[in-house]
Amino acid sequence: MTTMDGYSCEACGQPAKLRCPTCMKLDIAGSHFCSQECFKGSWAQHKAKHKTATAALSNGVVKTFNPWPSYHYTGKIRPMYPLDPRRAVPDHIGKPDYAADGKPYSELSLRGSTRIEVLNPEEIEKMRTVCRIARDVLNEGAKAIKVGATTDEIDRVVHEACLERDTYPSPLNYHGFPKSCCVSVNEVICHGIPDKYEIQDGDLVNLDVSCMYDGFHADLNETYLVGNVDEAGKRLVKTARACLDKAIAMVKPGTLYREVGNVIQKHAQSEGFSVVRSYCGHGIHRLFHGTPSVPHYARNKAVGVMKAGHTFTIEPMINEGTWHDEQWPDGWTVVTRDGKRSAQFEETLLVTETGVEVLTANRANH
Repeated sequence: MTTMDGYSCEACGQPAKLRCPTCMKLDIAGSHFCSQECFKGSWAQHKAKHKTATAALSNGVVKTFNPWPSYHYTGKIRPMYPLDPRRAVPDHIGKPDYAADGKPYSELSLRGSTRIEVLNPEEIEKMRTVCRIARDVLNEGAKAIKVGATTDEIDRVVHEACLERDTYPSPLNYHGFPKSCCVSVNEVICHGIPDKYEIQDGDLVNLDVSCMYDGFHADLNETYLVGNVDEAGKRLVKTARACLDKAIAMVKPGTLYREVGNVIQKHAQSEGFSVVRSYCGHGIHRLFHGTPSVPHYARNKAVGVMKAGHTFTIEPMINEGTWHDEQWPDGWTVVTRDGKRSAQFEETLLVTETGVEVLTANRANH
């Protein structure tokens, strides 16, 4: 998952905290759409709009709908609502500071700081543990990716895999995110909200899993080929993985964080693809997202030098067409502006005295 800013009321622009669980419209006080009460009294009317869909959901008969039929979608993917209710996390599982109200207070308190945390041996061992858990959870979720499965079914598998390991799914309620993982299909670059979309033969499906265990976070993702993917799609996915691998190979003490993007963009462009610029890799440990920021495009202005004890992600998003992106009205789902496909891979990394340790490495491949 990638850092993004908060969101505002659709009516007056004031900061908003909550969203309608059915259509994701912004709400802050439960009776109107913002703190200025510019929609006071309309919340009941808004809920009545979804009465039929809610009743169908409770009766086990789900009638899907597109919550923004007039929105100009860039590609073929559409949201399939209503969303199922947020999945519960038992009390005995440790939770981040944003679990209750969506605000990551610890992250917000450090906004603007460029200081990069150097972890001690005990903290590094905790990162190793949570990263092994996150990889196992991703592998469990990947087993659910198949033709006909809904993206919400994948979310259910990921959520339950986290709970089985006494682990909190980090995306859940982070800045209000309603699900336990991100599932991004075809032209969706990142932050796809799992819903009732049924995976199709030939889809590219990115599964982004993040976990918190014993106070530390891990983050990784992969893009999977479903069924009969065309050669262009296979080449896109292969290139995205190669971009990440080439970037990982340069991680060692003394490397400038801004140099990572040079390597990624050079390889992506050599294969005829582009690199998304709006979202970047990030520091990760006690904070889900922290310093450093790690852009994936060339000639960026990232601050910092790699030192032993740094933990961070690299997660290049590689597009078939333009690098430009836009966001759906849900405030999360990011898509390519031209509707062409995107692929991404991510690992959580530790800078060691001699190079790099891929903390989220797939042990199943060894």
